[in-house]
Amino acid sequence: MLASKFSPTISSFLVLLLLRTCSTISSSKVPSKIGKGYHLVSIGEVPDGGLLGLLQIKQKNDFYGPDIPNLQLYVKHETGDRLRVHITDADKRRWEVPYNLIPRERPPAGLKKSDAESNRNPYEVSEYAGSSLIFSYTANPFGFSVRRKSNGDILFNSTADDCDKYNNLVFKDQYLEISTKLPTEASLYGLGENTQPNGIKLVPNEPYTLYTTDISAINLNADLYGSHPVYMDLRNVDGEASAHAVLLLNSNGMDVFYRGDSLTYKVIGGVLDFYFFAGSKPLDVVDQYTQLVGRPAPMPYWAFGFHQCRWGYHNLSVVEDVVENYEKAKIPLDVIWNDDDHMDFHKDFTLNPVAYPRPKLLSFLSKIHSRGMKYIVIIDPGIGVNASYGVYQRGLANDVFIKYEGEPYLAQVWPGPVHFPDFLNPKTVTWWGDEIRRFHELVPVDGLWIDMNEASNFCSGKCVIPKGKQCPSGTGPGWICCLQCENITNTKWDDPPYKINASGTQVPIGYKTIATSALHYNGVPEYDAHSIYGFSQSVATHKALQGLQGTRPFILSRSTFVGSGKYAAHWTGDNKGTWADLKYSISTMLNFGIFGVPMVGSDICGFYPAPTEELCNRWIELGAFYPFSRDHANYYSPRQELYQWKSVAKSARNALGMRYKLLPYLYTLSYEAHKTGAPIARPLFFSFPNFTKSYGLSTQFLLGSSVMVSPVLDKAKTKVSALFPPGTWYSLFDMTHTIISKKGHHLSLDAPLHVINVHVYQNSIIPMQRGGLISKEARMTPFSLVVTFPSGCTQGEAKGNLFLDEDELPEMELGNGHSSYIDFYATVGKKSVKVWSEVQESKFALRMGWIIEKVTVLGLEGISGNFALEVDGSQVMDVSNVEFSAAEHLHLHKLEDGGDKRKSMMVEVKGLNIPIGKNFGMSWSMGIAG
Repeated sequence: MLASKFSPTISSFLVLLLLRTCSTISSSKVPSKIGKGYHLVSIGEVPDGGLLGLLQIKQKNDFYGPDIPNLQLYVKHETGDRLRVHITDADKRRWEVPYNLIPRERPPAGLKKSDAESNRNPYEVSEYAGSSLIFSYTANPFGFSVRRKSNGDILFNSTADDCDKYNNLVFKDQYLEISTKLPTEASLYGLGENTQPNGIKLVPNEPYTLYTTDISAINLNADLYGSHPVYMDLRNVDGEASAHAVLLLNSNGMDVFYRGDSLTYKVIGGVLDFYFFAGSKPLDVVDQYTQLVGRPAPMPYWAFGFHQCRWGYHNLSVVEDVVENYEKAKIPLDVIWNDDDHMDFHKDFTLNPVAYPRPKLLSFLSKIHSRGMKYIVIIDPGIGVNASYGVYQRGLANDVFIKYEGEPYLAQVWPGPVHFPDFLNPKTVTWWGDEIRRFHELVPVDGLWIDMNEASNFCSGKCVIPKGKQCPSGTGPGWICCLQCENITNTKWDDPPYKINASGTQVPIGYKTIATSALHYNGVPEYDAHSIYGFSQSVATHKALQGLQGTRPFILSRSTFVGSGKYAAHWTGDNKGTWADLKYSISTMLNFGIFGVPMVGSDICGFYPAPTEELCNRWIELGAFYPFSRDHANYYSPRQELYQWKSVAKSARNALGMRYKLLPYLYTLSYEAHKTGAPIARPLFFSFPNFTKSYGLSTQFLLGSSVMVSPVLDKAKTKVSALFPPGTWYSLFDMTHTIISKKGHHLSLDAPLHVINVHVYQNSIIPMQRGGLISKEARMTPFSLVVTFPSGCTQGEAKGNLFLDEDELPEMELGNGHSSYIDFYATVGKKSVKVWSEVQESKFALRMGWIIEKVTVLGLEGISGNFALEVDGSQVMDVSNVEFSAAEHLHLHKLEDGGDKRKSMMVEVKGLNIPIGKNFGMSWSMGIAG
């Protein structure tokens, strides 16, 4: 509620909180500021429970254009953990991210100036409290802060004073600026997509520009394929961590300047639509964030298998050979992909009749589908201008293309001259769905890969097809512009007053993309809608695939925006086959987990140029643990399928062999992501937020809460320095190997060429299966449970869970008769060990016939006897087939930062035949190991 009965004492205290004084002033000249901001002339409560206020400009200026004189301020606690602050023109409607693309509450229609001025609020400082966050403001000049209710920690503070080298609020037609103070000890993550050479943690004074661009991921600190104007702020005060996030929901181009003690947004259009997520744990933050922008899409089980692709599979015989060679090499493979090689002259929704004749392709697909394998092809948004091309003709007839001066905008991509579909137009969505349906009838593909959707254009400006010249010529690189083009600089959309750092070099924002003065549906300029192009295509593609056969869609998109994870997976684009790019892939992957796009990975072994054999060894070891695991190579690179080198094949069998054993764990993480937004791959601080050594760590990551991957990322290294948070860790490849860390320390681990270190944390229960060469077969093998206690534990507990379903149904949920969920528990205490399960929706798991054959318990003092087993409450009398074995854990020595060794055992219980769909309980006595 609005604190309209503020006491002067509290008001003065808040002013001190919001404003700081300068103890020293630098002798250097302070940069001139743009205007003097706005003042709040009125504020009051509205029927929906929020606040509505009127801001007026204090002093007009024309720097970057005239100021908008009157602004509407709307503030609302939308949930107990989410606060919205929305600022827009009070007199005219401005562009916002469409509410049908990201469904959310709409602010009130408007505030009449006369009503606002007659309701002036006499208080200069006031506050508006919710369950977790408090909104406070100063009236003149207007600024606001958001602080945590529990401890008063200020999370955002936009009020500028004389010490600050940034402005108070600036709001012009094509230039919006707002800043916040930050404590220098805050650790920030997000603001992407970009390739961050210094790791996942944001570094002060590096450029963070958000504007979807096709300049390839090899460009560092530049705006890439996606725009995600959200950051997570992790702070640690007196050993206690708390996290929150700030989203600026705006699709216009922007520069974000992070200086260490402040952060400034400079945006070239739209509105200021801030959402503050209270957290306070990192997992809470992504839960609250994805509750707003959309939960991650459910993924089919096979999507977690290994994928193989290449641009340059010239004909179907090559693809058939690839599949056969993976099988011969005993390397797991679930999905084979085609880049545009299958198309007829690069045209979407077509087949090359010579290289990929339909009868032979259908025969091939029938063969691999019978094994459980899948097939995915690429689709680019550019539709070739070709009078004999049915897709183009139907597009023209339905008027689905983006316009320039009343005609479809002409660009060039792989087919040559193209038009771009306007996915903001409902007619386009219908037409696109129909084209996908037609193509699926031609070729029953299992998913779609949407690429070049930033949108990428090989030309710039206003273009026409040259007369008397073949375009493209058919020789030379296909990305050379062959249209006849002229620059467009005569509109405010093509040449805005403020130049964002587009492509890292401040190129014009229409460079190599759709002209920003081109128009979408209802007259929306590309200037505003540019960064949501790929997102809107994902939404349309998802809708089309859902309507085909009622199966769960799989879409891989290069360009992403806020909320893309609800519809698509993502790969990190055109990377290089270098050791540096191997490192960068981890940070980008972890960022996308924070962005709500958990199904993410990089091209394994690099897209181009050719990787070395050693690099490809190390990359498949890492890439086997990406959520989305795919090898993909460039047309001009040598072949790099994993079987091309014997050594790489060996590393692949080792790493992918473990991935396929972990598929039930990964799939359960996917279910958790779909329900709560939790990333599949996570920074270590997600599980260890108080462990400050992990805050900048970008060379290791977690799968879920407790499986840690520590890859080799450097040439000619056979050891890796891994950071171990406090507790006990067990090697997943050899569970007798144990690492104990008292305070958290680095440890040098052996990592020969074919070895990657993967460890499981204490107090966990990990469901695994035997594995296999294809997920369809692997998921029908018996289960085993790995239970981890602290080393030498005499009292403790462990937990885990497992989600199972008919994975091609559209929804990923319980209660539909086609899914089961199992919670696993284990305790040790009073010289006994107990392991049991609690099953929800048991019928599906029972129908599938899954069983548990083995339970491995790590960290025990020892084992004696008195084994007992119950299934569904009834004791199993015949346990003659059950076998016990024990082995003493081996502790790594020479801990670099503390730690100790305790005598402990690994105990295996084999010969079980427990239906996983039934509640079970087992127990045995624990004796001291001799």
